[in-house]
Amino acid sequence: MGVAANLTVPSGTSSRGTWGDVIDGVATFVHVFITLYGIVLIAYIITSWVRVPYSPTLDRIQQFLRDVSEPYLRMFRRFLPMAGGLDFSPIVAFLALAAVDQLVTRILVHFD
Repeated sequence: MGVAANLTVPSGTSSRGTWGDVIDGVATFVHVFITLYGIVLIAYIITSWVRVPYSPTLDRIQQFLRDVSEPYLRMFRRFLPMAGGLDFSPIVAFLALAAVDQLVTRILVHFD
């Protein structure tokens, strides 16, 4: 027996329950991941503006935020020149995150 035989639907229920739950779970995971990454970006941006006193713990937190945020922001900095000392890459990065969230949601709706 294959895997499909183990995925039979009990009588009286629809297949929407199991498959829909998987799709909803994936959509929720993607949305939460993108939201958390957006929060990390905001934290990185704020810590890059504010000078905090040296502390090993704060230094580790700032290093983590830099390591997680810079590769993503660097993708946009390649195409966006600095405008009078202002970096617009975080704005474009947030717009790209929102677009990916919407795209994944729309794609998953078609599987439902």
